[in-house]
Amino acid sequence: MSDSFPKPQPQFPSKDWEHYALFEKLGELFSEIPSLFRSTISVSGISATEIYAFGAVLGLTIEQEVIRTLNDLRSSWDEEGLYHDYRFVRQAQTFPDVLLMNKKSTHIMMGIELKSWYLLAKEGEPSFRYQVTPTACASQDLLVIVPWALSNVLSGTPIIFKPYITLARYAAEYRNYWWQHVRQSKSSNEIISPQDVTPYPSARTRMIDNPAQDGGNNFGRIARTGLLDEYMQNFKETELSGIKVNAWRKFLKEQLEEIDLPNFSEDETVE
Repeated sequence: MSDSFPKPQPQFPSKDWEHYALFEKLGELFSEIPSLFRSTISVSGISATEIYAFGAVLGLTIEQEVIRTLNDLRSSWDEEGLYHDYRFVRQAQTFPDVLLMNKKSTHIMMGIELKSWYLLAKEGEPSFRYQVTPTACASQDLLVIVPWALSNVLSGTPIIFKPYITLARYAAEYRNYWWQHVRQSKSSNEIISPQDVTPYPSARTRMIDNPAQDGGNNFGRIARTGLLDEYMQNFKETELSGIKVNAWRKFLKEQLEEIDLPNFSEDETVE
């Protein structure tokens, strides 16, 4: 690693920004959300061999429920009613996944790229790809990864754990830095970035970075850059129904292999 390519550092919005206090409150709220989250879903009748396929679908539903929870907790992030016309809304097929938007003026306060992580996924790490170009991220936008599992492992209601929270632009910059200056590979480290992209682009805007070469289709796998290493370490001792997460992963993997079913990843579409 050359000193001529310094590691990116998080650049937070200015404290002079008129909405900085709201930005701080929302960051704190995300850290507390596992104890405040209430799911309307109850799952039963899922076998060990079905959980991966079902989990990919359920993860999307959990993301919706996190948004609902944030809106239900309005009194926690808007105690004085200054943002009564703002609401968290989900948008499909574009970045970011979630907007804090004024429903009357359509003004966007901030964006959140929200991803769920099934804690018992075979990979043992979040497998989604994050490819947005850094300039598509406003300084206040966040990348939030929410780990989840079922309360009784193969049944019950979804429970979530303390999320990983970082600045969206920083995550995109770090991803590119890792690809170009840290990754051990003989292939090209060139990244092709779209030009003139600004925050909150339309769905038709080309807004993702693409590597010139990516034989393993690994560009954008944030968990492989090392950015989440310390965070993921915290789950090594986590127990579900008295058994550690790694033991559950091993058990589910063995069950899947016994009947030779495909291994669904979190970023695969299940129809």
